[in-house]
Amino acid sequence: MPDLEELFENNRNWSRRIRESDPDFFHRLSSLQAPKFLWIGCSDSRVSANEILGLAPGEVFVHRNVANLVLHTDLNCLSVIQYAVEVLKVEHIIVCGHYGCGGVHAACGHTQLGLIDNWLRNIKDTYARHKKELEQLDNTAGRADRLCELNVLAQVQSVCHTTIVQNAWTGGRQLAVHGLIYRLSDGLLHDLAVRITAADQLETIYRMEEP
Repeated sequence: MPDLEELFENNRNWSRRIRESDPDFFHRLSSLQAPKFLWIGCSDSRVSANEILGLAPGEVFVHRNVANLVLHTDLNCLSVIQYAVEVLKVEHIIVCGHYGCGGVHAACGHTQLGLIDNWLRNIKDTYARHKKELEQLDNTAGRADRLCELNVLAQVQSVCHTTIVQNAWTGGRQLAVHGLIYRLSDGLLHDLAVRITAADQLETIYRMEEP
């Protein structure tokens, strides 16, 4: 418990500062959650969605896991996407990776790490698909950074391949899926220039139709 006391003290100070600057803040926050954005990001402790985006609590719905993966077998992630799209009615889904991602760097190597190797295998699949491009880069750091970008692009596609997102489009919803990447060294987000707003932007095999 002593180890947590500092956290409780920080929380009390934070709550006091908020109430002093905006007495109605917590009342508004407790009565409504209406974010426009779903953020799918990495669990890395240095990559906090609200701080990076400059948004207050309640303005961005967040899902994080190691290396910001969206897998068709991950019911946790799919449940978050469904809730965000169908209940919260978000308008934008952001997949955000970051340079220097430990999960991506681990996927570039061959050292066995344990259970997480099975998770990171999905990034190895992306490496294999882009092996020619990646191995033309002449240093390990450059390959890892490019793989961070390619991983984001792959996860954007995975989001769009879900029936959740495609059903929203079929129903006429204005929903955009974006790929961004964050640079730890300067705190800046970079747009990977992908914005998918309809199923016709996907490869035909991934387009789903309701029965």
